[in-house]
Amino acid sequence: MPELPAVSRRLLLGGALATGAAAAGVGAAQAAPATAAAAAGGGDAPLPVHTPPRRRGQRSMIDVPFDVHGTVRVGLIGLGNRGSGMAEGWAAVPGCRVTAVCDIRADRATSVANRLVARGKPRPAEYGGSADAYARMLKRDDIDLVYIATPWEFHHRQGKAALEAGKHAIVELPVATELDELWDLVDTSERTRRHLMLSENCSYGRNELAMLKMAHDGLFGDVTNGHGGYLHDLRELLFSDTYYTDSWRRLWHTRSTASFYPMHGLAPVAAAMDINRGDRMTVLRATATEPKGLADYRERFIDRSHPSWKETYVNGDLVTCLIDTAMGRVIRAEHDVSSPRPYSRINSLAGSRGIFEDYAGTSATGGRIYVEPDHSGHSWRDFDSYRKEFDHWLWKKIGDDAENNGGHGGMDYILQWRTVQAMRAGLVPDIDVYDSAAWCAPVPLSVKSLAAGGRPVAYPDFTRGSWVNLRTGLDSRESDMPPVA
Repeated sequence: MPELPAVSRRLLLGGALATGAAAAGVGAAQAAPATAAAAAGGGDAPLPVHTPPRRRGQRSMIDVPFDVHGTVRVGLIGLGNRGSGMAEGWAAVPGCRVTAVCDIRADRATSVANRLVARGKPRPAEYGGSADAYARMLKRDDIDLVYIATPWEFHHRQGKAALEAGKHAIVELPVATELDELWDLVDTSERTRRHLMLSENCSYGRNELAMLKMAHDGLFGDVTNGHGGYLHDLRELLFSDTYYTDSWRRLWHTRSTASFYPMHGLAPVAAAMDINRGDRMTVLRATATEPKGLADYRERFIDRSHPSWKETYVNGDLVTCLIDTAMGRVIRAEHDVSSPRPYSRINSLAGSRGIFEDYAGTSATGGRIYVEPDHSGHSWRDFDSYRKEFDHWLWKKIGDDAENNGGHGGMDYILQWRTVQAMRAGLVPDIDVYDSAAWCAPVPLSVKSLAAGGRPVAYPDFTRGSWVNLRTGLDSRESDMPPVA
């Protein structure tokens, strides 16, 4: 049965607003001023983007549950650092079996298969040795879900191929890098009736899910703005000859100005704001600093014989996207992997009654908070007691298992467990193809904005109007994993 929505203060506080938007009609909502400058009668009009019409026979995938799967059979494509690291997590989830593994380097498939056998799991079929090995794997009839962890340039074609082969797909970030590719994935999902989900593990982070619950329970009052990003010093890894195969990730810095990877910070903020569930992102503007970091690191630490000395870096060290929403909120999403700094996803949310900031506090959670009427005196408070009070049911139920079976503090396993549970119980996925496309759209939109000197760019509505309706997502209702036969 489809999962029933949880009753929360979000539905009470936001119901009137969402109902008003629906009553006004989608066209009216989309015709509203897209920026504060436009509302005041000034500023540049947003650059348009094309919205393709839904083809005859296509239907929305919103609120479409999975068919019930007694066992979820997973095929893995891409077994580098990320893919191989996630393999054992998939195999550890109750009722999940890794049936096939694939990498263009066949030895990687063998290595992952050997590790699963060493853990007492059935040996998966191995595919590799050629660029089309994944296509051969997709012909199997014992795969329900395909997990894709290849370099970014392959995500669109492999995700689409999985859907067209009748499989559901969960794809590492980003699901695609071009707007037409994002639309193509939306349309292919609707046409094939298969789900495609962004493998956005940070949306399942403990602090991020607690922030979501606090927002939906009204703790921050009317949410007005959020700030998220991916600030991660990757310079050493980018210049490694072994970490990113064929230096694929560094090479992106030579050919694109995009905000490559803002989703880790953007997605949790978007979820807390009910993006695609009563609100939507309408306009994006991008700015970028000069590309100094990688060249400076190379000058100081990389031998002149290294092939990177033939490269010219064009991607700004800090790319910032400022995003407006239909309900008047503002999101700031940042990306910087080229500068010396401690890791941060920022993860901040603010409203009329308070603010939460992550990666800023001195408590064990790393967060700090200030909300009225609990606090006064202009002093931050530790987040510890609030996270305990608003801890998401997934962390309460399987937090210990997550920390023992998955990376990144357990949120990898939470993502995997929840995906398998939704498929085995026949639930609606927390993250759908529309969320996935919207969260990844800053990649191409930032390029377009930067090319126009930072002008605003219209944000596509991948739901084609259904964003006005409130519905659940990551704020799911507690449920159990079906028993394993």
